[in-house]
Amino acid sequence: MAADLINLNKTRKAKAKDARKTEAVHNRAKFGQGKAERARTRAEADKARRALDDAKRES
Repeated sequence: MAADLINLNKTRKAKAKDARKTEAVHNRAKFGQGKAERARTRAEADKARRALDDAKRES
């Protein structure tokens, strides 16, 4: 009736590694756009804004 032995050092390191992976996933979502993607997104937003401004009627 021996219990399963666990190495606490390995468990602690595995937990820390999982935490770093989770943080990396969140950071990729938060800061993941590259320079070209940001420029394209900005250009699309400017184009949409200009199209909306051009469609407005002056009273």
